[in-house]
Amino acid sequence: MRAGTQDSGEEATAVAGSGAGPDVASAGLDSAGAGLDDRGAKGAGVSGAGAARGAVGVSGAEAAGAAGGAARTRAGRGAGADGTGAGVFGPDALGPGAVDALDPDVVDADVAGAVGRVLEGVLADRVRGARAVDRLFADDLAERVAAFTLGGGKRLRSRFLWWGFRACGGGRDGGGAGPALRVAAALELLQTCALVQDDVMDDSALRRGRPAVHADLAARHGTGRALSFGAAAAVLAGDLALSWADDTLAAAAAPAWSRRAVTGIWRALRDEMAAGQYLDLHAQVTGARSVGRAARTAFLKSALYSVERPLLLGAVLAGAGPRRMRELRLAGRCAGLAFQFHDDLLGAFGDPRVTGKPAGEDVRDGRPTYLLTVARARAAAGDDPRAARLLESAVGRPVRGAAQVARVLAAVEAVGAAGAVAATVERLIGHGTARLAGAGLEPFAEHRLRALMRQLAGPVPVLPGPERDAATTDGGAG
Repeated sequence: MRAGTQDSGEEATAVAGSGAGPDVASAGLDSAGAGLDDRGAKGAGVSGAGAARGAVGVSGAEAAGAAGGAARTRAGRGAGADGTGAGVFGPDALGPGAVDALDPDVVDADVAGAVGRVLEGVLADRVRGARAVDRLFADDLAERVAAFTLGGGKRLRSRFLWWGFRACGGGRDGGGAGPALRVAAALELLQTCALVQDDVMDDSALRRGRPAVHADLAARHGTGRALSFGAAAAVLAGDLALSWADDTLAAAAAPAWSRRAVTGIWRALRDEMAAGQYLDLHAQVTGARSVGRAARTAFLKSALYSVERPLLLGAVLAGAGPRRMRELRLAGRCAGLAFQFHDDLLGAFGDPRVTGKPAGEDVRDGRPTYLLTVARARAAAGDDPRAARLLESAVGRPVRGAAQVARVLAAVEAVGAAGAVAATVERLIGHGTARLAGAGLEPFAEHRLRALMRQLAGPVPVLPGPERDAATTDGGAG
């Protein structure tokens, strides 16, 4: 079996509990401990019974206690509870070959900074190579890929990889930082590919508060065919980032005993990411409204790709045994689902100044996200026929006009979907952190992982007052 690509029935059940609905079971994790249920009235996305019977369930007090311990770090291991922000890497900190000599304790203090410096070296080399091929190609595409990769993002996947590596004893002898940081850099380039092409597919004009790559390219070449040119060129930019990611992974010089497993996880990760994106596109064009299908898409597109696989890559590089791999796998998929479900909330109600994306964009595009499919299920099972008609018309179909988008968002809140999804996020994070406790991890790194998982379930956004007023004025599904 290829490393990290399958789970036994026992593992899925351990995450799930016994209350899984059949559609969510198809997500590959038997509802992932979320207590998700796609069976009508009881569904609405949150089945308390399913969660209560979960084999890894923890009470609110236990989850809070676990989170509280996350801020405690081993003395001298850096300022940030999540392992970032210490700013210890100066302009010349990671010159040629220096990454292999880095003390892991130094990386602990600023993981994002260390990965960023590795990326600077990798990308400078790749842009030089592109310039040798063709100057225009380098200026328009290679430089944009490099600037996008270096110019933002939380380095979430890199941080999960690093703390998975450290939690399993990686770097204990003062070495081993180089391969882990290079694999993390490859992950960041893969993320560039995913985001650039995702914006093309979703026709999203903004990313990180700035013009998306395809929009920027179209604006630069403002001809009659600028829009189609921008989209086509951005696809090429994504392909370029993907090829650079594969090359960076191949050059990571992982130990021979872990190279095959790392390659297997990487291959699985790429396939899962593409599969999740396709399911997302397919649901939009077919109008799929199943809560189970939305959960499955989130599982493939985000849970595996954003958390579980990065954790496993770090664990493999540290030489982790089967028990640790199993517990990290299950912890990662719970936390990864929580991340995507919380992202759905941010996409609907988040502040654009914080998210870098317009609020309500998923509603405008008719994307059948987990949040919207849960809202539709709750409305259909309740006694609010107007909300049911409104949400039925919105899920899987674009919504026109700011006022109508606001009405849909208000209906999502009115049927309790936002609160239900927020509760699911908290429950999943509780399951994930509980799994960490049983993995026998290095305590200081386990605390960092707990803190990082808690960050995935940040504050729940609330629909602003003026939008709420507009949304609650009379208006039907038209």
